[in-house]
Amino acid sequence: MDAETGEVAVSRDAPEVKTGTQVAVPTPLQGTVVKVGAIVTEEITSGGMLAIIESMKMEHVVVAPCGGTVCAVLVRAGDLVAAGDTVAIIEPGDVNQPAAESRAVADLDAIRPDLAETIERQSLVLDSGRPDVVDRRHRGDRRTARENIDDLCDPGSFTEYGSLAIAAQRGRRDLQELIERTPADGLVAGIGRINGEQFGPEAATCAALSYDYTVLAGTQGQQNHRKKDRMFDLIERLRLPVVLFAEGGGGRPGDTDYAVITGLDCMAFALFGGLSGLVPMVGIASGRCFAGNAALLGCCDVVIATKDASIGMGGPAMIEGGGLGTFEPDEIGPIEMQTTNGVVDLVAEDDAHAVQLAKRYLSYFQGSIDEWSCADQRLLRSSIPENRLRVYDIRVVIDTLADTGSVLELRSAFGPGIVTALIRVEGRPMGVVANNPAHLGGAIDSDGADKAARFLQLCDGHDLPILFLCDTPGFMVGPEAERSGQVRHFSRLFVTGASLSVPFFTFILRKGYGLGAQAMAGGSFRSPLFTVAWPTGELGGMGLEGAVRLGFRRELDAVDNQEDREELFQAMVARAYEHGKALNVATAFEIDDVIDPADSRIRIIETLRAVPPTPVRTGKKRACIDTW
Repeated sequence: MDAETGEVAVSRDAPEVKTGTQVAVPTPLQGTVVKVGAIVTEEITSGGMLAIIESMKMEHVVVAPCGGTVCAVLVRAGDLVAAGDTVAIIEPGDVNQPAAESRAVADLDAIRPDLAETIERQSLVLDSGRPDVVDRRHRGDRRTARENIDDLCDPGSFTEYGSLAIAAQRGRRDLQELIERTPADGLVAGIGRINGEQFGPEAATCAALSYDYTVLAGTQGQQNHRKKDRMFDLIERLRLPVVLFAEGGGGRPGDTDYAVITGLDCMAFALFGGLSGLVPMVGIASGRCFAGNAALLGCCDVVIATKDASIGMGGPAMIEGGGLGTFEPDEIGPIEMQTTNGVVDLVAEDDAHAVQLAKRYLSYFQGSIDEWSCADQRLLRSSIPENRLRVYDIRVVIDTLADTGSVLELRSAFGPGIVTALIRVEGRPMGVVANNPAHLGGAIDSDGADKAARFLQLCDGHDLPILFLCDTPGFMVGPEAERSGQVRHFSRLFVTGASLSVPFFTFILRKGYGLGAQAMAGGSFRSPLFTVAWPTGELGGMGLEGAVRLGFRRELDAVDNQEDREELFQAMVARAYEHGKALNVATAFEIDDVIDPADSRIRIIETLRAVPPTPVRTGKKRACIDTW
């Protein structure tokens, strides 16, 4: 009220509180008064409720801007008010405010009913809420899906998606039963960190998904298909490496809550397949992995399987239903079969070892490390026998050349003529493709070509430099070799090598002959950033012995005495060796240099230092990583 005129001051703006001056309190928005909380002559404290206005189904409390006495209340319940209309008038005064220590303080430990319900529901999802199921799993020497993910991800880093989903079977089963028996619809999925302490949170962030065999045998249901779709979309958008635990029985026929006839329009397989070449993909098979679960597993860059794994595109029921006989699950795709045929890259002792291998594999795609050590590189000087016909262990050479403990060989039981491995040199990750002279003398056959070509795609797709260790007489020859379709298989090395965009290098350890040697250099000795030989190197358009027999057949046939013919043959071979000796080839500059083997690591690192930094990619370099 104005002291001179006695009129009430009404303002649409927030009032400025002044002692002794009446204050009009406006409504902040248009709405309906649903409650009035003050009466005339009532003393009110600052923040006390004057009225409640409902607008757009939401309640807004109008409070006193100061302590004092209510002079007038200008609204009633049910009134429609506009923004700025006066709700009440207050005469400011010395109304005692509640002491700070006596004011109501929220109980930070209080659990409201809605939160209690959520906590209760979440407890049924966790292993702690399913002790009988967990116990059965442990009795079979197996870990639960959540135990595997907890071991894979850094402590406290896993954020789950869709934990409260249940099987789409409300039409045939009780809701409470579904909540208790089908938690997360049999798929635990989310985002966490792997190797975060070593590589930092950004490089370590990954996605992890695990079928839960304790829920409807780890089958693929309607809701967990939708969860996969959601996760695969996030993985693509965030470019997250992914680890998939694929144990399970494939498609689930029992879901009834959706109008589905075939389910062939689900997007999971297209979305997951589309991730190939964009992010590192790790698949883990433990126990039985059939049908759709196996299809997802096979999309992964690397497949890790436990010794008790059985992997197949069809399980016992599907096989029997097709009239193909009756088999036990363990008879379908046992580990012995799936390692020698190339399906499985790494074999694990058990679930814990599989997780360890997954973390180690991913580390090569997460960056360099600062701490490393290596063997005395002078050991390489004697790693290739002086006898040029003597076999040696190429894996010892790789172990010596690489940082100590950094070698992770993939597909060791498949295509044994080629060794493919991930290594580090001075902490920097790279891939190695090496001929194995202990198998077919190092000749490249169809399986070896497939194995090497696919590994080159893997390294190139994820920006890993490649080191070729060449010791090959060339590609395998003969009717049996050609029966395998070798012409097409072997040519994969040239097609893939010509498409490489990462730095790659070639060391010729001993034999470097013909098309096989060129394949071990990306197609040509000029393709690598360097092509250098060790002193034991010997090169030619084809193997020395074969070249002599073919090129000098008339001279050899002219010698009747077998001993004399053999002596002439060996002399010709010796001359050919001197001609194709690495030191001689280097004089014609067909290779870049011949070096002391002990300097090999130096050569690699100094060359890598000259390579411009890899640009940050937002998409793929390759359309996909060949699954084979």
